[in-house]
Amino acid sequence: MSLQPPKATKTTFLRILEALQFFLHKSIKNLLHYNLNKFLHTENIMERRSFLKVVAASATVVAINPSLIRGTLYADNGMLYRAYERTQLIAANGKPILASKLEKEVNYIFNYPYASTPCLLVDLPKPTATDVELTSETGEKYIWKSGVGKNRTIVAYVAICTHQLTHPTPSDSFISYVPMNGKTMAYDKSGIFVCSSHLSAFDAQAGAKVLGGAATQPLSAVVLEVAADDTIWAVGILGADKFQDYFKAYKPELKQFYNGPAEAKKLVSISAKTVKLTEFSKEIIQY
Repeated sequence: MSLQPPKATKTTFLRILEALQFFLHKSIKNLLHYNLNKFLHTENIMERRSFLKVVAASATVVAINPSLIRGTLYADNGMLYRAYERTQLIAANGKPILASKLEKEVNYIFNYPYASTPCLLVDLPKPTATDVELTSETGEKYIWKSGVGKNRTIVAYVAICTHQLTHPTPSDSFISYVPMNGKTMAYDKSGIFVCSSHLSAFDAQAGAKVLGGAATQPLSAVVLEVAADDTIWAVGILGADKFQDYFKAYKPELKQFYNGPAEAKKLVSISAKTVKLTEFSKEIIQY
């Protein structure tokens, strides 16, 4: 009887993928899309070995860019991530948003990954924490790596409160970042995100971890990349999102502002217009 090698677990190989990040050679991009999908859905160890050979052959050091991974990955190594189209943040005039030009502690807003799902972008006053373990309301654990940019201060989170889906609209916004010199009833310190509907507080420095209030899980994080030319790109969403609940709960609003659910649910690609929250919402409500 011939001896068979032990089956490799998905967790083992997902750990390998997590370690191989950010420097994927463009010439094998399409090939990796195809092989990665097979890799994640096969128990055949030979097919998995073939996938790793494809990666290794491309360069001495090759990494899987998070924006290439399609679908949500759940694993005990702390990953709950869904990739979407790599999208550049641009100003209202069409020019790229540059990381070094962001105003400190100012709320910027853009829609991602769907045409109607708002996200808040902030350049914090100091570097964020790193490798923060977070937990969804259903118990999945995942790791928020850190902010991005030269000083690790730039963060973005989905601006849909995980308690009752409060979010910014052109009329008003009850959710925003409270600067360090600001005051809030939601928590004893500022420099946090606050949903003023029910005073939920989220840690801007640590993956939007819940600090207080009625929310039972962090805000979903937008995974960002800052390119060598200082441009900012959104590539995916980390954490348990509330997108489908949002679409179901706000059908009249989606019709009012986005010409109906079909348009509202279109995935954003290429670019996302980014403006100050004060330019997007007529009134900012902050308690």
